[in-house]
Amino acid sequence: MAITKDMTIQEVVENNPETIRVFLEHGLHCIGCAVARFENIEQGALAHGIDVDALIEDLNGKAADNEN
Repeated sequence: MAITKDMTIQEVVENNPETIRVFLEHGLHCIGCAVARFENIEQGALAHGIDVDALIEDLNGKAADNEN
């Protein structure tokens, strides 16, 4: 399943724990934050000045690597 910017951070991390490093490398350190349950990736990226499209691309790349 492709990761999209409207998915919550928690949803992505729970389904693809290998993506934690990607979030951290992009500067989105909200992994354990209570807001991660409600905030989607786009909202988190915008709040932290992160390029959401680059983040999504890297998250999907990491998730795809894990499937192989």
